[in-house]
Amino acid sequence: MRSLAVFLAVLFISAFHVSPSSGAPTHFRIVIKKSERKLYLYQSDSLLKTYKIALGLVPVGKKEKRGDYKTPEGEYYICSKNSHSRFYLALGISYPNLVDAQEGLRNSRISLNDYRNIDAGILARRSPPQSTALGGEIFIHGNGTARDWTWGCVALDDSDVKELFEKIAVGTPVKIDP
Repeated sequence: MRSLAVFLAVLFISAFHVSPSSGAPTHFRIVIKKSERKLYLYQSDSLLKTYKIALGLVPVGKKEKRGDYKTPEGEYYICSKNSHSRFYLALGISYPNLVDAQEGLRNSRISLNDYRNIDAGILARRSPPQSTALGGEIFIHGNGTARDWTWGCVALDDSDVKELFEKIAVGTPVKIDP
């Protein structure tokens, strides 16, 4: 019975959710291809630069919960910038997104209240809650690409993340492919 209620709640919320129209800059966009260990920076429709990356300690598969050491997959945006990160510089990724939240609700990893809070964060184009069972605090940051070593983030060499950090604004679209 609980599964049916959760399913109906997800269905109801999905049917009436309207994607936010972003006033955020779309001049740049980031595409991350996990299997290639590459981050592609596009300016408009032109590939501007390719960067080598490192991923989470468990690089294959989609992030599902806090502590799984996986890097998320899906459509996100840059939701924060931290110039004082312990990993040199950091661009916050808007994980979890609504698809992640719907799967988490369907699998009883998060509550309906958590789902609503994630939805509100995404709708407002700000950082979604970072402390649910789905995990959070996923960043593009520095400290090197020698091996997959993060807890789910995307790491670049410090000179590369500095270059990216200077170009990228909060609101920039990020797509993470397997």
